[in-house]
Amino acid sequence: GIAVYSPALTDFILMVRKTSYMFITGPDVIKTVTNETIDFESLGGSLAQSQKSGVAHFIADSEKDCLDMIKALLSYLPQNNLENPPYYGADSPTRDTKKLENIVPEDSKKTYDIKEVILEIFDKKSFFEVQANFAGNVVVGFARLNGNVIGVVANQPKVLAGCLDINSSDKISRFVRFCDTFNIPLINLVDVTGYLPGTNQEHNGIIRHGAKVLYAYSEATVPKISLVLRKAYGGAYIALVSKDMGFDKVIAWPIAEIAVMGAEQAVNIINRDDLSKNPKIKSELVKQYTDKYLNPYVAAKLGKVDMIIDPKDTRIAL
Repeated sequence: GIAVYSPALTDFILMVRKTSYMFITGPDVIKTVTNETIDFESLGGSLAQSQKSGVAHFIADSEKDCLDMIKALLSYLPQNNLENPPYYGADSPTRDTKKLENIVPEDSKKTYDIKEVILEIFDKKSFFEVQANFAGNVVVGFARLNGNVIGVVANQPKVLAGCLDINSSDKISRFVRFCDTFNIPLINLVDVTGYLPGTNQEHNGIIRHGAKVLYAYSEATVPKISLVLRKAYGGAYIALVSKDMGFDKVIAWPIAEIAVMGAEQAVNIINRDDLSKNPKIKSELVKQYTDKYLNPYVAAKLGKVDMIIDPKDTRIAL
């Protein structure tokens, strides 16, 4: 297999199924120290290190596939941090993206596959996903836009409603800092309900891990664009959309909802006293809140959104 000694000093780690293993202490040491019985594959095989730990970024079926994957990866990267990424010919820069209206439901409670959105927006067959098996609520990878290499960060509504958690925060922050190091512009495709709530997340340091995302974006000096497809709520809005993080352009679709939280949750808090007296008015209050606040035009008036575009013009605008 292909072995890497120090993940801490490596940009990307590739492993081959059934032949590559990584671990700090092997099964024999673990058996002696903790009395746990585990084999090489379960402890440090490609699936364990790509799905559970996130240490491995790519999995190949054979060593030949692994070398081909390395070649593909290098086609997106400059020779060093002083150069720009390589340019390749692209499909039409003026191609519209009408299909996006059918891919992304207007109903914010319905889900879809963000990878279909990515494939529609960027140059055909150019998306190269990184850490595909880890933290599936976020998709990151390289693509080309009119032949130029782009770093893509996107929420995946199919998994945990696309919210941010500990693992996805680590995944995003590492990728953003890598792109910044090698002069690769960043585009965020945002549809996020916020950070994942729960005692497990809090006790394992979601504040500490979530802050890495803010730090990575705020220190990055490459061009940064955020496109709000549907939802951008709360702390996740700050991390992925807020101009205070240094985003050069914030773009939104007309169906975008930019707010502290969703309408129902907001009404439960703001109108708690009224609801306790008359619960039947909740639906009307939710509608009023939605009409008044959950649209990108309010954010645009406040200077938080630069452009509101039709979905079919997404590729052209970016």
